[in-house]
Amino acid sequence: MLLLVLLLLILLLLLLLLLLLLLLLLLLLLMLLVLLLLLLSLLLLVLLLKLLVLLLLLQLLLLLLLLLLLLLLLLLLLLLLLLQLLLPLLPVPLPLPLLLLLLLLLLLLLLLLLLLLLLLLLLLLLLLLLLLLLLLLLLLLLLLLLQLPSVPIPLPLLPISLPLPLQLLQLLPLLLLLLLLLLLLLLLLLLLLLLRLLLLLLLLLSLLLLLLLLLLLQLLLLLLLQLILLLQLLLLLLLLLLLLLLLLLLLLLLVQVLVLLLMLLLLLLLLFYYC
Repeated sequence: MLLLVLLLLILLLLLLLLLLLLLLLLLLLLMLLVLLLLLLSLLLLVLLLKLLVLLLLLQLLLLLLLLLLLLLLLLLLLLLLLLQLLLPLLPVPLPLPLLLLLLLLLLLLLLLLLLLLLLLLLLLLLLLLLLLLLLLLLLLLLLLLLQLPSVPIPLPLLPISLPLPLQLLQLLPLLLLLLLLLLLLLLLLLLLLLLRLLLLLLLLLSLLLLLLLLLLLQLLLLLLLQLILLLQLLLLLLLLLLLLLLLLLLLLLLVQVLVLLLMLLLLLLLLFYYC
């Protein structure tokens, strides 16, 4: 009876061990899944960081283009004001195409100098420079609209000479085009800022997901350790029961040997008695 009880206990322990092994296997699969999700979140994080860096570079490039465009407008207005002031002092009136050619040459030289200077500028001063240039541009536009002299200059393309304000009005499409480009660049900068904010939000969400996955992985590791400890305890208990069963079997064997010895002795005694 005791032997049957021990066998039943051993069978129960074996079933428990099988269940624990199945749980352990499920936990391992779950850990693999969490590790895979963790790897995917890391890849997503790296991709978002790359996109953010690319957007920052693109935004910086657009800021530089905007700055160059503003500088071009400012230089154009400055040179127009200088021409407006120097034209009465010229001994011979110059035609407007020649003045425009000189203006373009001066603009190219100044742009080369500005490109050399822009390499030494800090990125933190870009917004301040943009604001200052916008203010100067507005002031110069007001000056051009309010204080324009009327010095007649003969035009080779026109049969009559027009006053300087009317000739300067021919540059109005160029100014309008530059202003439109400026507005487009500002809109692009705003879109890039919004996109960068969206990427930062996605980056934050990916970081939160990464933290959650790490916490889940830690929890699964703790559960795995608990199951391993429980499995060890069950194995120890099974080992003890097997040892007990072995002892019982040895005792039964000894009892059987003793019974056989006693029977042999009885047979010997009977033989000795009857013989």
